[in-house]
Amino acid sequence: MKDLLTVKNLTKSFDENGPVVDHLDFTVREHEIFALLGPSGCGKTTCLRLIAGFEHADEGEVRVEDEVLESPSKHTAPQDRGIGFVFQDYALFPHLTAIENVAFGLTDIPKYKRKVFAEEVLCRTGMGDYKDRNPSELSGGQQQRVALARAIAPKPKLVLLDEPFSNLDAILRESTRKEVRSILKKAGMSALLVTHDQEEALSFADRIAVMNDGKIEQIGTPEEVYYKPKTKFVAQFLGRTNLFHADATGSSEITTKLGPMRINADADGRILCSIRPEHLTLKTPGSEQEEQIGTIIGREFKGHDITYHVLLNGEKYLVHTDNRVLFEQEDPVVIKPLESAVILEEKE
Repeated sequence: MKDLLTVKNLTKSFDENGPVVDHLDFTVREHEIFALLGPSGCGKTTCLRLIAGFEHADEGEVRVEDEVLESPSKHTAPQDRGIGFVFQDYALFPHLTAIENVAFGLTDIPKYKRKVFAEEVLCRTGMGDYKDRNPSELSGGQQQRVALARAIAPKPKLVLLDEPFSNLDAILRESTRKEVRSILKKAGMSALLVTHDQEEALSFADRIAVMNDGKIEQIGTPEEVYYKPKTKFVAQFLGRTNLFHADATGSSEITTKLGPMRINADADGRILCSIRPEHLTLKTPGSEQEEQIGTIIGREFKGHDITYHVLLNGEKYLVHTDNRVLFEQEDPVVIKPLESAVILEEKE
């Protein structure tokens, strides 16, 4: 698939405390939804603003197809980049109706055609029946779809989404992001989403770049970054996990406090590993002498599943099971791995 957006060595500082965006490299492909995922303050929104043209880069470049839009020697104005932008607060004009908001940016279309075209785009986002309402008369989810319609109406090559679902309640957030993803895919558009919400990135994006302290720690599909994290930060930020050190002897099997376990690659020496709670299960101790017996010290019942906190050999482990694996507080248990542990890179 052809690359649409190329970000190369992108760097931005605001003061002497160092770069907020630190030599970022990534691409967004045609028809792809790409997410920048990271905690507040990691630089993801600044990166988005550099791509949109709201900030000037100190180093590096932003290129859409073969055209350089941003570099230390060139800065293309936001309105000339051919990029759509959906703000966190939607930024709709309060004195304009939904259809007038969408038609506002259609400067390349003759005036007499703008409202007809705007109505077509509103219908694609499911907002055709609300075209004559002002933003104050719309719910948060409806405003979000009008903002998306306004962004995609000029047919930009790329749409930037800055935490677009964060102002919605949990149920509306889930349904709206499904609708927005469907709209973008049907329109064949590329999109770059900025979010701190792991579930949102995993369910919405085709690929994810996990950011930490201005840098990208890993890029991959949702499955890759979740099941095969490269660093301790990625493993912990993408969800609950169990971290432990072990001594490897050149094979894909190690001995741990849990007992024998497989790892995802051959290794030698001291290694740091991660295994997700759902990749472990519990059983009642049997007669095997080599079994390591732990104790249930906590239990979180969630209806369809249960998370157990287990103390074993002085270490605490999380085990995530379905609701048919039933144990109570203080029960003795044996932890059994269902999948291989993942070796993590350890920073100097």
